Amino acid sequence: MRLVKENLEPSKTAIIVVDVQNDFCHPDGACARRGSDVSGVKEMMPHLHGLLSGARTYGVPIIFIQTFHEKATDSAAWTGRSDGRSGEVCRTGTWGAEFYEVAPLPGEIIVNKHRYSAFINTRLDSVLRTLKIETLVMTGVSTNVCVESTARHGYMLDYNIAFVADGCAAFSQAEHDTTLSNIDRFFGTVVNSGQLIETWESMAAKTVTTAG
Repeated sequence: MRLVKENLEPSKTAIIVVDVQNDFCHPDGACARRGSDVSGVKEMMPHLHGLLSGARTYGVPIIFIQTFHEKATDSAAWTGRSDGRSGEVCRTGTWGAEFYEVAPLPGEIIVNKHRYSAFINTRLDSVLRTLKIETLVMTGVSTNVCVESTARHGYMLDYNIAFVADGCAAFSQAEHDTTLSNIDRFFGTVVNSGQLIETWESMAAKTVTTAG
């Protein structure tokens, strides 16, 4: 889909940072220990840090999604995934559930989730409606699971989706690329972090020029 710059107005846009947590991202995390290739995270992080810095500079809200799993949400269907190994990931109160190389600043929002989509049984939609957000800038891990699930769900709820190719990581390049193709065809616009920062920079410059 075509990127509509007007949809990226900072006051109507939010960065969604999905599951950038130790168990999904760290070489010693649960996913790496069970054989998942987390090398894509290392490539993603500089772009994500740059995007978050740009968002803070230009007043774009950032919402951090943090997965927690515990007995209260461990249904049989849920914990049966991956031969039961999924039940080891992001347990409440563990190091694995802590953020990986990112940290919300005071006033930035954290939304906790227990399933792939950050909209399922969470306050995310209420937060976004309260902030009058129209466009979701999707980042995080993994590209083809929780980031894609949240992006699809957001699109179905009538949010514009900007999916950041270099701000997401999957456990294989093929999985990452397949999601980018699918999102760009049916659910949103695939962009890179540099495009977004340049767009916000140009908007800010235009505002200053108009005010002058």
